[in-house]
Amino acid sequence: MANNDLRVIYGDDALLVLDKPAGLLSVPGRGDDKQDCLSKRVQDQFPDALVVHRLDMATSGLMVMARDTFSQRVMSKLFACRSVQKRYIAVVDGCLQPDNGSWQSIDLPIALDWPNRPLRIIDATVGKPSLTHWRTTCGEAVMTSARFRDDQQFTRVELAPVTGRSHQLRVHLKALGHAILGDSLYASAEVKARADRLLLHASSLQFKHPLNGRKLSFSSTPTF
Repeated sequence: MANNDLRVIYGDDALLVLDKPAGLLSVPGRGDDKQDCLSKRVQDQFPDALVVHRLDMATSGLMVMARDTFSQRVMSKLFACRSVQKRYIAVVDGCLQPDNGSWQSIDLPIALDWPNRPLRIIDATVGKPSLTHWRTTCGEAVMTSARFRDDQQFTRVELAPVTGRSHQLRVHLKALGHAILGDSLYASAEVKARADRLLLHASSLQFKHPLNGRKLSFSSTPTF
């Protein structure tokens, strides 16, 4: 079902699974101009909805909210204990050679870049352990409404973050030398200009239901 930009993929008495559009905050920010967000739109329709986790404003895709405090605690613990399987799709600058569909890893510690916060950096001294698995995919980018200009090399990748640091996927792919197209924080001006949004989408979630333990699996196809 949908309500304006609110897309509910799944709902029951314990939780909601939503498909967040790019450019929408997950939760309210500071200032009157940052009060419109996914959590508020959901709570307008489901007043008992509670925040479990977040996606960056520029990232689209699957998010979970709980319907009661017990389910919120259980789901928050599942995310914290890395018991939620997450997958993302991104389109990155340059050509990453496929390796027969096998997963490869980026294992680089991430820290807050204090002079330039909220940016993050790779820092072997004070950075927190951060691990991302990635592999190239055979999917084709969808060229619609000039969203993505196919005039330079690009690679479509699937990402499986093990840890959940802020900006982890964006920082790790930049460190790999292949920033995400449309990334206003970590890509060069040229790479940022190649797409009119960040081409990063939370495409899959798998976890156990907080009340009955049943395995749930959800997917969302990116529009790029």
